[in-house]
Amino acid sequence: MQHSGKKYRRGKYTTITAIASFCSWIAVLSQPGFAQAQNPLLPRNLSPWGMFLNADIVVKAVMIGLAFASLMTWTVWLAKTIELRVAKRVACRRLKMLERGGDLTAAARACDGDRDAVAQLVLSTVREAELSDGIIDDGFKERVALRLERVEAAMTRQVSRGVGILATIGATAPFVGLFGTVWGIMNSFIGISESHTTNLAVVAPGIAEALLATALGLVAAIPAVVIYNHFARVIAGYRTLLGDASAQLLLMISRGQRGRGMTLPRAAE
Repeated sequence: MQHSGKKYRRGKYTTITAIASFCSWIAVLSQPGFAQAQNPLLPRNLSPWGMFLNADIVVKAVMIGLAFASLMTWTVWLAKTIELRVAKRVACRRLKMLERGGDLTAAARACDGDRDAVAQLVLSTVREAELSDGIIDDGFKERVALRLERVEAAMTRQVSRGVGILATIGATAPFVGLFGTVWGIMNSFIGISESHTTNLAVVAPGIAEALLATALGLVAAIPAVVIYNHFARVIAGYRTLLGDASAQLLLMISRGQRGRGMTLPRAAE
């Protein structure tokens, strides 16, 4: 009986020792340093910045280009938002002035020396009145309408400058990102071929770089498309304001109210 008790205690201590050794082994395996030591081919840093630093030169160029395109998108957004807001505010103020009535002479005097869109419409109308020697007929009205249409188109083109780049970025950025994706996958297959293994450590970096290029393409394209559509609506509303101002000027002409004997600078058309 005494011998059996010693044997039982010895077996019990052996089991406890085995369990403690197993737990220690699991703890060591769970440490990142051990995993890297076991497989040094695994990438150490798969953060976006780490993937960029470890990427192929072509993939790096794609990422830099997409980041620059995204910077241009937000720069255009800021600049055109300020420009369009100021232009609409001035156009609304001029339109209210025309809607209050009065004659073309007073309107031209209020706009003399200004370069905003509605001022150009007024000055262009007065210039045509000067060239027509004060004769108001159907031909004069047609000439004024033609001038106003040209000034509207010119002013709309002026406020639209820089917006086209947003359409270009929105249309091309996904395909540029896709090019980076294809190139990264190609590098992954080349790594598989050279190492003669399908180990994840060989494939993972190239796949990660490819996915990052795709993500940057979407980050550049989606805001560009949204901002472009927003500006298209704002510019359409701005052109409507110019159309209303042109209609008020034609109403003045129809009422026979025009400036006489005035010397005004030629409006930009």
